[in-house]
Amino acid sequence: MRPDAAIDALKVQLPDVDFAPRPLLEMQDKSQEQMCICVPPDRLIEVMTFLKSDPRCAFEQLCDLTCVDYLNFPKATDRYGVTYSLLSLSKEHRLWVKCFANDPAPEVPSVVGVWKGADWLEREVWDLFGVKFIGHPDLRRIMTWEGFKAHPLRKDYPLIGRGEREDFERVVRESA
Repeated sequence: MRPDAAIDALKVQLPDVDFAPRPLLEMQDKSQEQMCICVPPDRLIEVMTFLKSDPRCAFEQLCDLTCVDYLNFPKATDRYGVTYSLLSLSKEHRLWVKCFANDPAPEVPSVVGVWKGADWLEREVWDLFGVKFIGHPDLRRIMTWEGFKAHPLRKDYPLIGRGEREDFERVVRESA
């Protein structure tokens, strides 16, 4: 089911924000389309709190939180897109929310205060993409180690020749 009522409620609640709603993927059967909206970082907590608490929206669950590095992506105007997958079990609809961040210090507000389950997901995005979550209660690396200087899922991360390979002996099957 499409979350049209939730998007309409958002437009009424925050008429000054252009959410640019669009289908995540165009489908023949419009009733099956999942919708995506864009939210500026300075309004993210306000929007997410509304989406969770307003009965017209009722997005009880944050299913996923991830990031896309749009470096060299055609027509991209922002470097990082933090993407939130929301689910309303009671209304039986989903909504995808994107919040963009840019270099040199990409950051967006933490949604841990809205959904506690965002804790480790935000830590993973911080570790692998380098997007900082302002207000996160314990933002530290979760996949690599403290002191690791790079963020491996950035598109400018070197595959060979730099990074962790500079500091550690290369282990091969024969020497292990």
